[in-house]
Amino acid sequence: MNGWACLPIHLSNNLMTRNHTLLTLALSLTLSIGLPVVIGAAEEPDPESESSGEKNGDTDAKKKAPAKDSKIKPYDEVITKDAKTDAGLFYVHRVEEKVYYEIPEDGFDLPLLWVSQIAETQAGHGYGGNPLGNRVVRWELTDDDHVLLRQVRYAIRADVDDPIRHAVEATSLAPILARFPIKAWGKDKAPVIEVTDLFLGDLPEFSAKKSLNAASADKARSFIEQIKSFPDNIEARVLMTYKLPDDRGVVSALLHHSMVRLPENSMRPRIEDKRVGFFSVSFEDYASESHRVEEVRYITRWRLEKKDEEADISEPKKPIVFYVGRGVPGKWRPWVRKGIEAWQPAFEAAGFRNAILAREPPDPREDADWDAEDARYSVIRWLPSTIENAYGPHVHDPRTGEIIEADIRMYHNVLKLIRDWYFVQVSPLDERARQLPFPDELMGELLAFVVSHEVGHSLGLPHNMKASSAYTVAQVRDPEFTAQNGHVASIMDYGRFNYVAQPADNVPLIPTIGPYDRFAIEWGYRQFADSDSPESDREHLEEILARQVDNPILRFGPPNPLEDPTRQTEDLTSEPVEATRLGLLNINRIIDFILPATSKEGEDYSELGNMYEQLLRQRGRELGHVASVVGGVEERRLWYGQAGQVYHPLPADRQREAVAFLNEHAFSTPDSLLTPDILLRLEAAGAADRLLSHQRGVLDSLLHKTRLQRMAELATRADDDAYPPHSLLRDVRDGIWSELEQDPVSIDLYRRNLQRAHVGRLAGFVGVSPSSDETAALARAELDGLQELIREVVANADDEPTRAHLRDIIERIEHTLRPK
Repeated sequence: MNGWACLPIHLSNNLMTRNHTLLTLALSLTLSIGLPVVIGAAEEPDPESESSGEKNGDTDAKKKAPAKDSKIKPYDEVITKDAKTDAGLFYVHRVEEKVYYEIPEDGFDLPLLWVSQIAETQAGHGYGGNPLGNRVVRWELTDDDHVLLRQVRYAIRADVDDPIRHAVEATSLAPILARFPIKAWGKDKAPVIEVTDLFLGDLPEFSAKKSLNAASADKARSFIEQIKSFPDNIEARVLMTYKLPDDRGVVSALLHHSMVRLPENSMRPRIEDKRVGFFSVSFEDYASESHRVEEVRYITRWRLEKKDEEADISEPKKPIVFYVGRGVPGKWRPWVRKGIEAWQPAFEAAGFRNAILAREPPDPREDADWDAEDARYSVIRWLPSTIENAYGPHVHDPRTGEIIEADIRMYHNVLKLIRDWYFVQVSPLDERARQLPFPDELMGELLAFVVSHEVGHSLGLPHNMKASSAYTVAQVRDPEFTAQNGHVASIMDYGRFNYVAQPADNVPLIPTIGPYDRFAIEWGYRQFADSDSPESDREHLEEILARQVDNPILRFGPPNPLEDPTRQTEDLTSEPVEATRLGLLNINRIIDFILPATSKEGEDYSELGNMYEQLLRQRGRELGHVASVVGGVEERRLWYGQAGQVYHPLPADRQREAVAFLNEHAFSTPDSLLTPDILLRLEAAGAADRLLSHQRGVLDSLLHKTRLQRMAELATRADDDAYPPHSLLRDVRDGIWSELEQDPVSIDLYRRNLQRAHVGRLAGFVGVSPSSDETAALARAELDGLQELIREVVANADDEPTRAHLRDIIERIEHTLRPK
């Protein structure tokens, strides 16, 4: 995966579909049913509880004394005078190494969100701040003097007064995570249970064993470091030690568990619409009147409610607050705050002023209870890691999609990622970027961009890869247009930096919150005064979505680069060929100053080697954008009544133009990148293999089996405006083997390598088992024709390496087509 994502990583409550690649805390609490019952280690009664005795203290405040054979002890014998008690959601008692919950009557059957994270760990075993998972739980009092901890699932629903509701309930039994014997009765019949083993017993649902690649928990070297009860949540910090496999020692990690009360008054959900991008939570609705089981999806979003419901723009009753974590380096903190609050104008379009705020965490001397792992706080976390990435998950209420909190994780080496990309994409356009290291101000601007992108994920927005193809080349080179709209329509795309611009254009180079972002936030967060249900919201939402018909800038599309060239990553503009032509000019400009920019007296050439490799990768990415034009089909997510067809094949002349461009630039030898003044500072040899690797990437994408199959099918529908696969194969052969037209024939090393790769690609199609498509037949015909051409010219080879190469190709094709 390139760059940062909603990893991209969306850890859900047990599961999250991969097509929501990147982000609730994972990012989605999509739920299922039917898991087996899990009995916790706390099920066994405490041997000490077998003794009985009279109950001491205020008898009116305690349950009647237990029977003689009861294992329930008097309250004061369990919660002794030495107990340290914390009042809040539950009473939490600590008696030496044991921890007890005293659960009030109103604490049962509450939906509670349990979030587990790694707060601290050892180098080489994950990172502090990494999530372990989240789930909704409830506590249940049984008739046999036990308390159950059960997992609550919302995968199927039927919210109607109908017998189907009972059928749904009968198939929604909540799995048991743990079972606890009651140790004593507190005031108002509040049961007291010991929960020590809930944290130390290594239950799979709360364990870090898998994340740490450990074998088992070592209870003897684990303990509950701290546990606190607040009015709506309980926070626990547990130092766990795990044994590593194969007697490789142990690893210790500090785990943080938050148990948070879900909102008593549920937020009004908003029904997902695939024409605009939001992460979502789904369930099967058996109360639907559509004569089928209907999958309902609610978008994930924060609860924003106007203080002044009559005002066009109002401050919210409760704003979205992100704290800049204590681990964020000092010089980057202002830029992190800037990246957070860059979203304020987007929320103004939805009717909210100061909807999202950046704050500094309180001084520990002022608020010792503030904790970045506390699920009540959303925090920008800084992780000391060489990983070049960042991601923005969130945790939400599975009943409605309401986002409860979000912790954005910034790996330290994301700084290298954005520095490298800025250098190889736009350093000819920004004097500050022509010498490493960059000045702090430039790095701060780049970091604010990454933070804004990740905050977007934490607001509920997935990647919109269509946004970077919304503008023309002329628009991204226009200072007035880009000042108002940026050079990509959404910061949620992988548009990166404006490599299409040229030195005299004087346009912005870094993505900002774009027109699509403001549109999406308005659709997702705007309130409607005359609406009182998700269904009645729809009329207003349709009015917003209607803008997409005449304004392609507002359209949404998830990644699909192999099929749809308007939904690629790292690309710019609706004109991939012209955009890449201009981008390659900038790459050639960088070669002129890459040596002095990356080198310092008394140092080696490792930075030069890094940037040279990054430059080749950027060149390959841009050429890959052109390859995606071939056989491309644009998807326009407009529904019945808005437009006709959804899928629009690209014209044949655009596809032929793309292949001609690749023959000229991707499959020719880029002499400017092969200057000895650079190569001989890096290695004795290897440039040929490196170049072939990049060319092979473009070739494999262009001659992808799926692409060829799609082109064959499209050719049957397009009449005269078609570019069939046999034409593509012929055009690629003519470009890669253009030396066969020379007199005499002379082929250099780099081209010989590419030609062998071309024959190997075709041979791969021939060698597969027979299938329903005609790719193998087309490849066989292409190899036959190529072999015949080579036989005609092999005697006219100008040098021995060329002659040997051509004879070898003849034999390779012969072996492929007619194996002995």
